[in-house]
Amino acid sequence: MEVQEEKPIIYTMENKPIVTCAGDQGLFTSLYTSLAQQLPREPMEWRRTYGRAPKMIHLEANFVQFKEDLLPKEGNKALLTFPFLHIYWTDCCDTEVYKSTVKEDMMRWQNSLRSHSSPDWVIIVVETNDTKKKNKTNILPRSSIVDKIRSDFCNKQNDRCVVLSDPLKDSSRSQESWNSLLLKLRTLLLMSFTKNLGRFEDDMRTLREKRTQPGWSFCEYFMVQEELAFVFEMLQQFEDALVQYDELDALFTQYVLNFGAGDTANWLGSFCAPVRNWSGLLLRRPIDMEKRDGIQRGEASLLDLRSYLFSRQCTLLIFLQRPWEVTQRALDLLHNCVQELRLLEVSVLEGALDCWVFLSCLEVLHRIEGCCDQAQLASNCSHTVGLWAYATDKLKSLGELCGLVSEKGPTSEDLNRTVDLLAGLGDERPETVSSLQSPYKKLKEALSSVEAFERHYLELSHAAMEMYTAIGRLRSARLVGKSLAEFYMRKGDPERAETLLQEALKSYVSEGWSLPVTHTRKQIAECQKLLGRTEDYLQTSALLAGDVNLTTEERKHFCQELLTFAAKSGAPKVTLSMGVFAQLTRLQFHPATASVHSGAVLQVELTLRCLMPVSVHIQQVAASIHFDVDHGGTHGRSKSTQRHRNPATVEFIQANLSAGPPSSSAAGPSLEMDEIQDRSPSDNSLNSTGVVCKNTHLLMRRHDSSSPPDTPNCFSPPAVAMKEGAQMLKVQDVTLEPGNNSITFTAPSGQPGTYTLRQLCAIVGQVQLVLPHIYPSVQYEVYSQEPQLTVEPLSEPLLAGLPQMVKFTLLTGHYAVKKGDALQLSNTDTMPILPSTSCTARITDPTAESVSESVLFIQSSEKVTSISLPPTPPYHTLEFQLEVLCIIPSGTDRPANERLTNGEIRHRPRSYSHPDTPMTAIDQRMSIDCPWSIYSTLLALTFYIPFKTKHSLLSAGNRKYIQVCVHNVSDVNFTLAEMRLSEKPLASLELQSLNAKTQQLLCSKHSVFCLWEVRWKDDLPSCLQCVFSANFSPLKQDVSSFKPFHYQFQFERVTTLYSVRAEILPPAGEQHCRSGFLCGLEVCITRLTEPAEGELAEESKTDTDGPKTTKLMYEVADSSSNWAVCGKSSGMVSMPITANATHKVQIEVMPLFAGHLPFPKIQVLKYLPHTAAVAIQPDPDSCVENDSLSLLDKTLDDQADTASIRSRGSVHSVGSGDQQQKGVAMPRLEPFSPGQVFNHSHARQVLVLPSTDDHIMEVNAT
Repeated sequence: MEVQEEKPIIYTMENKPIVTCAGDQGLFTSLYTSLAQQLPREPMEWRRTYGRAPKMIHLEANFVQFKEDLLPKEGNKALLTFPFLHIYWTDCCDTEVYKSTVKEDMMRWQNSLRSHSSPDWVIIVVETNDTKKKNKTNILPRSSIVDKIRSDFCNKQNDRCVVLSDPLKDSSRSQESWNSLLLKLRTLLLMSFTKNLGRFEDDMRTLREKRTQPGWSFCEYFMVQEELAFVFEMLQQFEDALVQYDELDALFTQYVLNFGAGDTANWLGSFCAPVRNWSGLLLRRPIDMEKRDGIQRGEASLLDLRSYLFSRQCTLLIFLQRPWEVTQRALDLLHNCVQELRLLEVSVLEGALDCWVFLSCLEVLHRIEGCCDQAQLASNCSHTVGLWAYATDKLKSLGELCGLVSEKGPTSEDLNRTVDLLAGLGDERPETVSSLQSPYKKLKEALSSVEAFERHYLELSHAAMEMYTAIGRLRSARLVGKSLAEFYMRKGDPERAETLLQEALKSYVSEGWSLPVTHTRKQIAECQKLLGRTEDYLQTSALLAGDVNLTTEERKHFCQELLTFAAKSGAPKVTLSMGVFAQLTRLQFHPATASVHSGAVLQVELTLRCLMPVSVHIQQVAASIHFDVDHGGTHGRSKSTQRHRNPATVEFIQANLSAGPPSSSAAGPSLEMDEIQDRSPSDNSLNSTGVVCKNTHLLMRRHDSSSPPDTPNCFSPPAVAMKEGAQMLKVQDVTLEPGNNSITFTAPSGQPGTYTLRQLCAIVGQVQLVLPHIYPSVQYEVYSQEPQLTVEPLSEPLLAGLPQMVKFTLLTGHYAVKKGDALQLSNTDTMPILPSTSCTARITDPTAESVSESVLFIQSSEKVTSISLPPTPPYHTLEFQLEVLCIIPSGTDRPANERLTNGEIRHRPRSYSHPDTPMTAIDQRMSIDCPWSIYSTLLALTFYIPFKTKHSLLSAGNRKYIQVCVHNVSDVNFTLAEMRLSEKPLASLELQSLNAKTQQLLCSKHSVFCLWEVRWKDDLPSCLQCVFSANFSPLKQDVSSFKPFHYQFQFERVTTLYSVRAEILPPAGEQHCRSGFLCGLEVCITRLTEPAEGELAEESKTDTDGPKTTKLMYEVADSSSNWAVCGKSSGMVSMPITANATHKVQIEVMPLFAGHLPFPKIQVLKYLPHTAAVAIQPDPDSCVENDSLSLLDKTLDDQADTASIRSRGSVHSVGSGDQQQKGVAMPRLEPFSPGQVFNHSHARQVLVLPSTDDHIMEVNAT
């Protein structure tokens, strides 16, 4: 059969694994079609060695007739011609035929395979009904023939004999038989692939490890590994095939790099031969056999090897549907090849590499266009634009080399060079002969004439620029445009060149590329000079004159261009930006406050940094000023410190104009870095660490959408004229030296207001240099201020009762204090001004420097204190100190109101609690008449009372004692002396002092207690009015510094009316009380005095004709929980209002604990009927608080039991709250004043024994 005689084609994509077929060829021919179609239908899982991931593959086979010549010879390791499986076909069912012919043929076939070490074989026995019908007498069951074959040939491999039943019939049995056969063939093929490929890879790996040995050849190894790639490609495993070529690429690259580092290899010598052909890449053939043969023979050049290797990678990438990776790999290849030729020092004709790169770029682009439609090309132009730009650059280099760019055209030498370059291209390849746009034809046509070159170069340049613009890579687009501008310059078209150069300059300036900016500006200056644009040329020349990237000679040349034009008398006036000539770096005011009063001298010092390389004479430097009267100086009474303070020194941040705008350096975002760490997932160990920028999107963004402000010469600057105004700062004839220069102006300060510097201008001949805006804004203020008088304490806080120093500060403002001017201070009794023999006034100027000192003349009268002021100039400060004394208020005396000097009524100062200090504060106001105003100035001082005084009345039976507590709440230690207590107004009592010392130390935050016993002859008055007085002074001062202190207070109802006695009786038969047993509490209430007249009016009668009585409420309570009151704990008694009237109450109590227990607390309150008037509240100045009382919610029944409702207060009502709110008079309870009830058992204790004497004591001994 023809297909069986056909020799396998090697090195083409139609290769398939070879499977030989022996035995009955007619039988195989009848089954070939079905077998070839069904074998690749089902995928098989291919599990490879070395832990590589399994893959699903479809197996195909090239079935050929078995010949012994096809079996591999010893040492032949080729895989493409290797038969992976051998099949023997037979349909024998006759034992005689099997013994006579089939068995012998099988034995010869087995011996041939065994002699060539081919263990991969299978015997297929085909069973059909036709063979059964031919000779029924001699046939045996099919199973017996299969058994004989298995026993003869498959003793240990029974699965190597497969039965195929009725293969040509369409039945389930036939299909099942086919499936079994196909599965067996796929399994055997995979096993053979795995085994033979593994052996081949091991041999290849062994060969690669010998690369350091002498005689190793990369070309031989290349052919071996490519054989493996061919096999993977034959199995349609294109990714694995690509890996083989990538490994070869990396291995060769490493050898070239080592060669550049001095490590040479002998086999590299063949690749160092001079390049004779530069026809470019060939990607239209699956395999370039010509170059492959050259590699196999070791005669290939570097370009040949690289071209063939890339063509194979390109073919596989296209099979993998990754065409855009081809473009990226191609760009890397072209750049690397140029470098590798330099490293290997390969001799190449000048321009040959440019031809090779140009042809290769277009070949790759055409190959990609052949496998993608236009929509895909348009949407993925970002992958191909690099090749377009590279081809454009190489074509331009070829045009410059061959003289096609110059205005005169190519010379004879250029023509000879062109002929040599075209000769190295060779003949056009057959694949591109019919193509009108082949790379070969394009290059040949472009080098043939100037017009053709220009057409092709412009076509490529515009295509690259459009693609870069479409994908947003404006920098790259403008770089191509800059190259195109250089082409236009050589062609003598500066107008087109300038437009493209300005676009490129915009990117360079906005992104801060210093050297490209300088180079581009030089080109722009050349264009502007050719076009006759004088103003633009001068602007660019000034920029280049100040560019430090140029040499000194170049800078002087451009500076001289500017000065030459400025010296022309008939030349028109030209306005340029000052930023290209000089930079304003600093502005400083003298004086440094930048705020002066009207008429004062103010100087403005400018620091200009001249960018020119030589000194330049300036005819005039002027600065325009804007005056704003609305925001002028203060005309009111506010302090000068409240005015807006302008900075005295302003620093102007300047960016290097050749490196970028101010926005790129000063106003740009700061770099934000963050740490990143890579840790192992198994043990969390640190693998690597680094930093990453978190705001790359801000730092790397373009600024092309809008030109940054103050970016000079991106385009021609606008003509900004100097605005003439009434307020101008001018300086004539200034010479600016290179570097910093200082210029001083005298600023106008006549009219109050705010002056803002707007523009700066320098005039150099016919050139006017203008700074249109001074930023940040610079202002100075001229003010006219009213006189201001302030009074403040010399030290904090001001203490009442002691002499204190206060400071008077007079800011004269626009007023000049004349001789005879005086301050009139109103005198007050509560804060007199103490006389002083020497009071010195100090005068200072606005800079706080002392001008003079003089003694004040102070004259005091009854109501006014006059202070004569020394003569003081305007806008100076006058300071002096006075000693004042704030009288501590002693009581409730309120004298008649006084009037101030301006006629207003003086309100007496009232003390109040200050939230920031425990001391009581007193505000003292004073009125001052000033000579510069018809109105009086009201000022206030806050004094603090250093003491807090409390008083209390103490009783011991009928004896009375008065206690006064003085608490020092200030931070000063005092000495108290001559502490006295007197009665007011009549001295009817004798107050005997119980104080042992005449002087007491009163430390800060401490108290002193004073005690007097009250004695009387006849009767104790119901109301006592007392005055406590003492002298005090700060610690360790002499006697003359003592100041008086008075404190007035009074007591109401001080007579003792009742005495209360209590006795606790033990249980019957017991000598002492015991805990837990009831005891008797006997309370005896006794009236001590006869009723007073006022008391009779308040009491009610129990009967119409009976004696006068009063009702009292008693209550027994124990707040310490020592006693339990059994039964009623409170009740009401009716007491006769007669002396020695007594009432006893029996109450049962139970002690809860053993020991000396204090008596339960007994309270007595006054019960007022509903007809009685509400009692006056006690004096709020009293320091004694009322005890806890019991509010009884009960009826008028005297003997009713009490509950346990308790409250606090001075007046208690028995009625409900609703009735009180409605105004209904209800009975109420009122406590007695301090001293009216004396409890004799208040501090008594009683012995309480435990309930039993038997108890257990636990003792732990350690």
